[in-house]
Amino acid sequence: MTDAARSDTLIAKVKRRGGRGDRSPLGAWFFDVDRVLLGLTFFLIAIGLIAVAAASPATAIRYSGDHHHLTPLYYFWRQVMWVSVSVPVLLGVSMLPVATARRLALLGALVFAVALAATPLIGAAHNGARRWIGVGLAEFQPSEFLKPFFIVALAWLLSLRSRDEELPILPLTVGMIGGVAALLMMQPDFGQTVIFCLVWFALLAIAGAPMRLLGGIVAAVPVGLGAAYLFYGTARARIDAFLFPSVDGEGAGDHFQVNAAHATLVAGGWTGTGPGGGHAKFGLPEAHTDYIFSVIGEEFGLIACAAIAIVFLAVVVRVFVKLLDEQDEFKLLASAGLAIQFGAQALVSMAVNTGLAPSKGMTLPFISYGGSSMIALSIGMGLLLAFTRRNPFLTRSPYVVRWGQG
Repeated sequence: MTDAARSDTLIAKVKRRGGRGDRSPLGAWFFDVDRVLLGLTFFLIAIGLIAVAAASPATAIRYSGDHHHLTPLYYFWRQVMWVSVSVPVLLGVSMLPVATARRLALLGALVFAVALAATPLIGAAHNGARRWIGVGLAEFQPSEFLKPFFIVALAWLLSLRSRDEELPILPLTVGMIGGVAALLMMQPDFGQTVIFCLVWFALLAIAGAPMRLLGGIVAAVPVGLGAAYLFYGTARARIDAFLFPSVDGEGAGDHFQVNAAHATLVAGGWTGTGPGGGHAKFGLPEAHTDYIFSVIGEEFGLIACAAIAIVFLAVVVRVFVKLLDEQDEFKLLASAGLAIQFGAQALVSMAVNTGLAPSKGMTLPFISYGGSSMIALSIGMGLLLAFTRRNPFLTRSPYVVRWGQG
């Protein structure tokens, strides 16, 4: 077969299977989106519903009082409601063109940065922290929504440096992360501060920041931790409870949570007690949110926990493998940042549950209960899917590439 005939055959195949010229928007999205990444996301959401159903009875008993009684599956049905809202959001955001998704993220970063600044003034307090705005079902956590938008805004700023090296991009990003960190510490929310700073550092490294700057940041970490221990009571309590568990006083409650989480995690052994068979979970605070990984360990076993950890790892690896040949600097930085945030949040949550890190109040992505967390994660994953969309047929052959560009 001649080159011309081969080219005509491949072009006809593309048109039949989803060429750009004759596809509907939905068909274009279906062939362009990373269906493996989308499938892994839906798998985590499904696992989350099962896990919340397992944790719901323990949480319902803990929060039932004299004036109200919660049904055993109260939190499960509420999570079903949040999932029914979040999945359309995820799919809708993933269908946006890159330019539209970027503009949405920049606007969202501005809106939720203002909301974060207003939280210490008008926010609602729960468990000693003022992180929410609103009342009842209308409450939301600005920091959860700010995370994906902040990452995309940061990626956009860093991508501008390749166009004009005279722009003061690095000082601007330092001011951004410093402002966000200060607002988070006021709530206080040490865990979210760590995630924001980690993603900021990772994006600086990926963007090619000078090694002297990166080395200086790394060297400043122990100094920052020391200052936090001396002058920031929340950090001191967390560190004392983690390093000195036998010392009574401030932080003892945090150590109790870590001990309870570890005991629940290993109570079911390798294969678990079976759905609804767990007993240790009833002594676990926040079983449906911060410590849901421990509930999974008790009822479904350590093997199930390992499998979930592998799924989180697969999501991150999938994104980075796909970015190996990405030429657009903005999409590279935005996708890498969103994947790092997703993986880091999962890692911190699992580390707290296993006793490898101090208690931080970090939800497990797509698995823990929560409306703000579920919707914000869906926005973040939708943005990630939008930035990694590619037509698999137009990049499979040089003949098709030339045709697509012609």
